[in-house]
Order: sequence, then structure tokens, then C-alpha cells
Amino acid sequence: MPDPSTTLIFGLLAVAVAGGISGLTGFGFALVTAPLLIIVLPPKVVIPIIALLSLLSHVVMLFQTYRWIHLRRIWLLMLAGVIGAPIGTYLLLVLDAQTLKAIIGSVTTLSALALLSGFKRPVQNERLASAPVGLVSGILGGSTGMSGPPVVLFLTNQGTDKQVFRANVNFYFIVLACSTLPSQLIAGLMTNKVLNYTIWFCPALLFSTLFGMRLAQRVDEATFGRLTLAVVIASGLSAVASALGLI
Repeated sequence: MPDPSTTLIFGLLAVAVAGGISGLTGFGFALVTAPLLIIVLPPKVVIPIIALLSLLSHVVMLFQTYRWIHLRRIWLLMLAGVIGAPIGTYLLLVLDAQTLKAIIGSVTTLSALALLSGFKRPVQNERLASAPVGLVSGILGGSTGMSGPPVVLFLTNQGTDKQVFRANVNFYFIVLACSTLPSQLIAGLMTNKVLNYTIWFCPALLFSTLFGMRLAQRVDEATFGRLTLAVVIASGLSAVASALGLI
């Protein structure tokens, strides 16, 4: 592992970039920070840091997005995510993190590339389909911190409006983070090291999130769609590269 000062600087940069992307798209914080922070910190430290910072970022964004939240559309998605989160925390404690990253990164990248190429098959019964999507997302959130891909790909496939997309995804991640934190606390993952790094990273997170939120008002619908998929693809590739020891 790098020395503490290098880890801190690298972490601040990663959090700043992730906060900007999250403020712009409504998601992406964990997708960006997870594969990057795992380069300099062990997964059992990274995952709870991401859970804490992600919650803070999404709460800040809630003040801008709350009016577009469609609870009737995402309540089952949220419920399934809450159920999956403690399962993911258990898997974090018992499974090999590198294998998880490789699998998640590969599936995520291929799925996003398919959507970016124009392949879409909207699901007729969206509410029913959201249950397995939320469950997988919750499991991934608890085990790798990367809960975003299933939900983002699902809502993109459904052709969700930009403002509704940002609002629903943002609120979903608030609920998921709140359900993940207790299980991480019980599992003993909330250590002093985690809390210290979280405090150091907070200023970079807040500044970049607010910047991304302002930028979001200037991005059109088509560009927004391409950007969200590009973020998922980049994150998936970095997760695979990290798992293979390339970064």
C-alpha cells in the first residue's frame, strides 16, 4: 500500500472527480471511487467510506431533485435493494474481492456497451422487473460499493426522463446507503481509519457535488444519456483492470 500522504492525495482527487460526476448525473460516486480507492486502500476500508460519502453526496443532491421523485415507480426497487444490502455485506467478509470486481466489471461494461449501441428492450411490467434489479444492486452495494450499474442500466433501458432519472436514482441510493450502514457497523467495518479518511474527503466531496449539480442544468437529454453510459463503461473497465492487477 502507498504511504498515507499519497493515499490521501489520491483519494481526494478520486472523490472530487466522483462527486462532480455524481452531482451531474445523480449517480456514479461509488462507480468511480470504488475501483480507484481500492488501488490504495483495502476493500474493507473502501466500502464503508463509499457508503458514508455517497449518502452525504445524495442528501445534498436531494435538495435539487426531490420534486421529480416517483415513489410509486421505485418503492419495490428500494425494498429489494434494502433486502440485498446485508447479503452483500456478508459476501464482502467471506468472498474474494478481486473475483467480485472482475465479474461485476465485465457484466457492467458489456451491458452498457449494448445500450450505448442502441440496443434497448423496455420491460412492460417495470415494477415487477425492478425487484430482481434492486436485489442485485443491494448485494453489489454491500459487497463492492458498486450498487449503481443494475439500476442505472435498468432505468436507461426503460427510457426514463433525465430529471426523473436523476431524482429516482438519487433517492434510491439514499435509502440503500441508510440500509447498508447499519450492517457495516454491526460487522465491525466502521473503524477509526474509515472515519478519519471520510472526514478528510468531505470538503472535496461537497465542493465537487455542488459543481456537478450546477453543470447538470446545462446538459441536454441526449448528451445526458450518453454520459451516464460512458461513466458506467469506464467504471466497469477500471474494475476489471484493478481485479487483474493492471492498475
